Amino acid sequence: MSDAALALDIDAPFYVAGHRGLVGGAIWRALEGRGHSNLLGLPSSELDLKERDDVFDFFATHRPTYVVLAAAKVGGILANSTYPVDFLSDNLRIQTNVMDAALLHGTERLLFLGSSCIYPKFAAQPIREDSLLTGHLEPTNDAYAIAKIAGILQVQAVRRQYGKPWISAMPTNLYGPGDNFSTTGSHVLPALIRRYDEARASGAESVTNWGTGKPRREFLHVDDMAAACLYLMEHYDGPEQVNVGTGRDATIREIAQLVAEAVGFEGQTSWDTSKPDGTPQKLLDVTKLHEIGWDARIGLREGIASTVEWYRENVDSLREAG
Repeated sequence: MSDAALALDIDAPFYVAGHRGLVGGAIWRALEGRGHSNLLGLPSSELDLKERDDVFDFFATHRPTYVVLAAAKVGGILANSTYPVDFLSDNLRIQTNVMDAALLHGTERLLFLGSSCIYPKFAAQPIREDSLLTGHLEPTNDAYAIAKIAGILQVQAVRRQYGKPWISAMPTNLYGPGDNFSTTGSHVLPALIRRYDEARASGAESVTNWGTGKPRREFLHVDDMAAACLYLMEHYDGPEQVNVGTGRDATIREIAQLVAEAVGFEGQTSWDTSKPDGTPQKLLDVTKLHEIGWDARIGLREGIASTVEWYRENVDSLREAG
C-alpha cells in the first residue's frame, strides 16, 4: 500500500476511544491541529465501552472510517496487583467490543494502543518488539498486560482474516498535559512535579524521594506520542506492534534534578534508600520506528518545563480530583 493510499482523509469520521485520557486527549488535539473536521468522542458516562450493545449502536450510527483505541482501565502497581480481575475483564471487554464493532461497521483503519508492560519482566534491554511472549510477565500487572497482548493478537487476527490495515503501537512511559498528578495514583514524573512544586511553594528546605535514584527510565511527551500514532497510521501497515519512545533514558536522580530546576526549587534532595528502586532499567528499542521514518522531537527538559506550566494552570482542579 502506497503512502498516498494511507493518507488520512481529514473529512472522514474519526473516533478516538478514550479522548479524555492522557493519550486520547493528545491525539484529539493533534487531529484538530491537522484540520480534521469530523471527530467523534464520548465520555464513559455517555458511552460505556464495556457495554457491547451500546458500542455496536454507536458504530452503527456513526460508522467511523478511522479509530484510535486509547480507552483502557489503567492504574498504578497497587491497583493492578489488588484488582487483577477488573483490569483483565474490563480491558478485554473494551477492546473486543470496539474492535468487533469496528470490523462489522467498516472501519478502514484502527490503531490499538498497548503498553510496554506487555514485554517479559527480564527482557533484554533495550526491549525489541520480537521479545513479546518470550518470557514471564511482571506479576504485579500481568492481568493488564495479558489484556493488552490479547488486543495486539486481535489486531493481527483481523489483518489475517480480513486483510484490514489495522496496527498496534506500544508506548514507553508517557507524560504531559492531562497526566494524573494525584497524590495516590500518579506515576513517577507527575509525582515528582507535584512534590517539588509543593516544596517550592511551602518554602521547604528539602525533598525526599524513594530509593537510590539510580534506576533508568525512558519518557516520551504525550504530544510526541500523538504525532507518532498519526504518522504510523499513514506510513505503517504491518502485523507486528511498533515500539514508540525516544530510545534514550535517564536516571530517576537526573529526572528529579530537571524537575527541581523546572519548578524553581532550590533546596536539597535526599534519597530514602530503605524504599524500593523497582526495575533497574526499562528502555524500548525504537529502531523499527526510526526505520519507518519517525523520531521524537520534544526534549525531556523542554517537555518537563511545559508540563510544569500546565500543572500550575490546572492545579486547583487536579487537587480536587486527588
